[in-house]
Amino acid sequence: MFPIFYSDEFLEHDTGFYHPENAGRLTAIVTALQATPWAGRLEWHLPKSASLDDPRLATALYTVHSPRYVKAVERLAAAGGGHSDPDTVVSPRSYEVALLAVNAWLDGVDQVLKTGQPAFVLARPPGHHALAQRSMGFCLFSNAAIAAHYALQQPEIERVAILDWDVHHGNGTQALVETHAAIAYCSLHEYPHYPGTGSADERGLYGNVLNIPMAAGSTLEDYQPHFERQIMPFLRRFQPDLLIVSAGYDATKADPLAHIALQPQDYGLFTDYCLQLTRRILFGLEGGYDYTALAQSVVCTIERCLNAAGLNVDASQN
Repeated sequence: MFPIFYSDEFLEHDTGFYHPENAGRLTAIVTALQATPWAGRLEWHLPKSASLDDPRLATALYTVHSPRYVKAVERLAAAGGGHSDPDTVVSPRSYEVALLAVNAWLDGVDQVLKTGQPAFVLARPPGHHALAQRSMGFCLFSNAAIAAHYALQQPEIERVAILDWDVHHGNGTQALVETHAAIAYCSLHEYPHYPGTGSADERGLYGNVLNIPMAAGSTLEDYQPHFERQIMPFLRRFQPDLLIVSAGYDATKADPLAHIALQPQDYGLFTDYCLQLTRRILFGLEGGYDYTALAQSVVCTIERCLNAAGLNVDASQN
């Protein structure tokens, strides 16, 4: 069985129908997964209810974000919502939903460490642009960074790596982990493109950051050598006890917010590379704004995990 952490409450982060990061993204993914011939292999988990009265959630959140910033998000939601930055919408339920998303990532970490097998967090809002004291780029709380710091507090976890294959550089994630020797961050992203960070000379305080800028129009033929010659050696040298994948799927040719030309099945190959490194992998949804390409890409990711477990499923049957 393959665990997925999901709740219909994630649909209640209401950004509006015309906002690229809207609830339809999750609906499309859920529909596609339920239509696969291997849907019975999926194990759907509700994340634990989220409240800052929960010491686990509060400690994890405040390790990364300032209490003042968290309170500002809560107040904006309570006041009926608005924009926390020009791109980022806060609706009346966004604060509660964002906390639930964080809890889903924490639950995912617990699941992977318990079983030693991959899991997928199908949550929103995304997180990799969120900074310690501000939101940006559709993101409220920095889910991957929070999950990485949380994982380091668990027994026998000494090193955590984050692989960010979203088409946009995860500036928030990098800023929140680059000074921590026990966390490595690696990103492939279109450059120059939003948010304008992620140059190859950004290496982190301990040489723990690897940025791979990709040119507009790049295809799998451009990505694959970087996996083989840079990403895999970098991650193998680091020897993480847990790999977190910021799984954005907006580098597909169909995506309206970028200019890379990957195909959904290419994410299956990326997943294979990850599985060569470890089976302790937490995938967490970031971007991806063409519903069809997004859903197909997630299907390809999970299919490869199931195949690696010896279940021999085939997404092409769908």
